[in-house]
Amino acid sequence: MFFHFIGQVTQSEEGSFIKIPFNVWEVCDTQGVLSIEGKAEGSAFKCDLVPLGKGMYQIPVNESVERAIEGKTKDIPIRFTIPKRKAYIGGDSPYSFDNPIRRIDSMKLITQPNDGLCGQTCIAMLAGVSLDEACEIMHCRDWQASMGKMVDTLDYLGLAHDGTIYYEGGNDVELPKCAILMEKMGRYSHYLLIYDGTYYDPTEGILEDFDKANLVGYLEIRTY
Repeated sequence: MFFHFIGQVTQSEEGSFIKIPFNVWEVCDTQGVLSIEGKAEGSAFKCDLVPLGKGMYQIPVNESVERAIEGKTKDIPIRFTIPKRKAYIGGDSPYSFDNPIRRIDSMKLITQPNDGLCGQTCIAMLAGVSLDEACEIMHCRDWQASMGKMVDTLDYLGLAHDGTIYYEGGNDVELPKCAILMEKMGRYSHYLLIYDGTYYDPTEGILEDFDKANLVGYLEIRTY
């Protein structure tokens, strides 16, 4: 899985850095020393991320990154992956991208009974299963879902998706037909779905509008 955002170089006494605008622990479901491989302005680079605490990291502008950005300091398209990240869900799956749990041609609203289950509820809606079934498949309960766990679950269920999560930082973007949306809500994100122009919020229900100023990012889900 790749992660895409627009970054800016900032200066400090320790050097030059590009801050990642999302919580890496939440999104990647990975902690500790993280080595990444990426591209900036189409040029490849490798580096170890610098932790800022509580899941926030920054990219050090080392020689590899400096060559990639060619002296640019603002509005730099960054795309990276964590090559050594292990999948959360192991074992064999009865599903595949050729034989998914279902073909997504409609969406039925499911709401969460209490806070902390929005990620599992989105998976339940996409897969066409109950919330309890989604929690069992994901092996996680309240406040335990992350985008990393959700992506691994989509793969397990054979639900095809784009290979890149896009972080838009509140920009007014044109959203795909079907996607998991991450909405800014405190330290972590709230998850909801868009399908065919309608928003399916595990907390608020069916919505016709969504304030994209609160959009952290999105992952497109294939419907074909």
